[in-house]
Amino acid sequence: METEKVMKYVATISVVVAVGLFAYVVKASNMISYFSSDPKVCINCHAMNTHYATWQHSSHRDRATCVECHLPRDTFSNKMLAKSMDGFNHSVAMTFRTYGLKIRATENAADRIQKNCTMCHRDIVSQMLDNHSLYQSTSNSENADRRCWDCHRDVPHGSNSQLTATPDNIGVKEL
Repeated sequence: METEKVMKYVATISVVVAVGLFAYVVKASNMISYFSSDPKVCINCHAMNTHYATWQHSSHRDRATCVECHLPRDTFSNKMLAKSMDGFNHSVAMTFRTYGLKIRATENAADRIQKNCTMCHRDIVSQMLDNHSLYQSTSNSENADRRCWDCHRDVPHGSNSQLTATPDNIGVKEL
């Protein structure tokens, strides 16, 4: 009987400690903020400060947020799945410091960004495709796989968006 009481006590303490640790991790990591579409969420991690600062000075600032460019816009579940995958990849890269000086989008993320570019700029893209089909030979498919940023490299993060562009960048000044 005494052993049973001790086991219940230990089990209760273990659950309380686990819940407390989970609550601490939620608070310390600003986990709840990641459900937001606010661009400031992206600078919870200081490695993204340069990208946020360059976006603040871009033509997209008043037209598109980080989420609108970098995440799927079709369904909530696809958006949360992509956000979770990116968050996991970011966490691993930051923990093991494998991100280097120039942060690059994964192939999956690049596909999402390209899709969102063409969705927002569909009229221009449509005209470009029409012009391409009129003036290019059918054998010339070298431009078919190009990404928007192959030509528009400075949009929306400028030409100097690597981590060393803003040394000692601990925080971002709000405009």
